[in-house]
Amino acid sequence: MPMTDPPDLSALSLSDIARLAEEAKLPPVDRWNPTHCGDSEMRIARDGSWFHQGGPISRPAMVRLFSTILRREPDGRHVLVTPVEKLDIEVEDAAFVAVEMKAEGAGQAARVAFRLNTGDLVTAGPDHALRFVADDTGPRPYLHVRGGLEALVVRSVYYELVERAIAGGDTPPGIWSEGVFFPLETPPETVA
Repeated sequence: MPMTDPPDLSALSLSDIARLAEEAKLPPVDRWNPTHCGDSEMRIARDGSWFHQGGPISRPAMVRLFSTILRREPDGRHVLVTPVEKLDIEVEDAAFVAVEMKAEGAGQAARVAFRLNTGDLVTAGPDHALRFVADDTGPRPYLHVRGGLEALVVRSVYYELVERAIAGGDTPPGIWSEGVFFPLETPPETVA
């Protein structure tokens, strides 16, 4: 599978982004079930940097390639999987980082797309939910990418989302994309 440079999001319309996302063909990792083979000795840091045996993987094409065979198991573990092997990989927070955003339209007609650190393009919507987690470090937004894998939205893009949510005038403030509303507020936890 040839790896190309990621597209420039600012030069694309959201229709172009949707088309490119649809054309992206990923290996069918959800159908591969080889015997577990061990540890990849790889780690994805909170900032989206990839490491192997403690050293950074500096070639973006290698990171993009590995990201295509990344899968999240039902027990929450992350693995790199091929038809013949399955190797654990440590993920400090999220498997991807959403580093850029582009939005068009307003209200229910709005569409918001993101470029990930791997060059992948994802449009928030029914299959790619945005969720917001509040903790002692502040709000952390996440975008569902695929198969339980998420992207942490970088702080600068989060501020763009907040600006858009406030301008939208909804109560509570939130983001519309592909006809789905994603409130910025984290719903209160239910006490059982």
